[in-house]
Amino acid sequence: MRHLLSTADLPRQAATALLDTAEALKKSLLGREVHKLPTLRGRTVVTLFYEQSTRTRASFEIAGKWMSADVVNISAGESSVTKGESLRDTAFTLAAMGADCVVIRHPASGAAHRLADWVPTHVINAGDGSHQHPTQALLDAATLRDRLGTLNGRTVTIVGDVLHSRVARSNIDLLITLGAHVHLVAPPTLLPWGVENWGIRQAHGWPVTVGHDLDAALPGTDAVMLLRVQAERMRGQFFPSAREYSINYGLTEARLALLPEHAVVLHPGPMLRGMEIAHSVADSPRAAITEQVRNGVHVRMAVLYHLLAAQEDQP
Repeated sequence: MRHLLSTADLPRQAATALLDTAEALKKSLLGREVHKLPTLRGRTVVTLFYEQSTRTRASFEIAGKWMSADVVNISAGESSVTKGESLRDTAFTLAAMGADCVVIRHPASGAAHRLADWVPTHVINAGDGSHQHPTQALLDAATLRDRLGTLNGRTVTIVGDVLHSRVARSNIDLLITLGAHVHLVAPPTLLPWGVENWGIRQAHGWPVTVGHDLDAALPGTDAVMLLRVQAERMRGQFFPSAREYSINYGLTEARLALLPEHAVVLHPGPMLRGMEIAHSVADSPRAAITEQVRNGVHVRMAVLYHLLAAQEDQP
């Protein structure tokens, strides 16, 4: 594996290998007083973020440092980008300085792919516009495997702003690759055109199912994944009010009771509590939101390992 740009590029074997490596790394760190492995000693990982981030950026930094890599963080607002430097020139500059891997978040869909075409370094897509966020999908899958044991044959219901969500796109691709059924629930205005056919892109895939009634969908789901309403990407009015959205698509305690006992609740964060999810639901044992964050570090460790060290470890 040279880059990680999209979950659509991950065959089932590669995705499973990443998840298995993440699980092995988590176990290897269990009980250690110092979370440190020598795996990437001498490697340099650069995080290049053109958008704000807490979870993704911090977990990539922690993942690199736990594997003994040198991690350099660059924010566009504090770099030569503010002076007009292009993404291409920034990429060449980082490559010339000896970066082994660049983790990029960018508001333009396709930016990570362009970067991978320009430089010889490994590239990880940490979110590009409304397109893809592959490590988020991987950490969600890792969390679902922890809670459900397997994804094969499971039904995952994704709720909310699918139209603007790179998390939704990445999860749809990966979940179907791993054998899950995906059901989308959202207002018609927040669903992309032709989303029902997304799953057919994968070998052995099937159409994504779509509905608008959350109450009807919950009894038959194994996991419900709530999406953040991305107001910063919206141009116009997509629903009448936050209150109406909450009434129709917010996960309340009453709706939590409609789920099967084994079902799990996910949210990529940051959460809009009281609108997308009730406070009590977000903090309940049924929610695995903190586990998602924890698994994010191990998944990103696994991605860095497969990009930077796995080939060296082969006999």
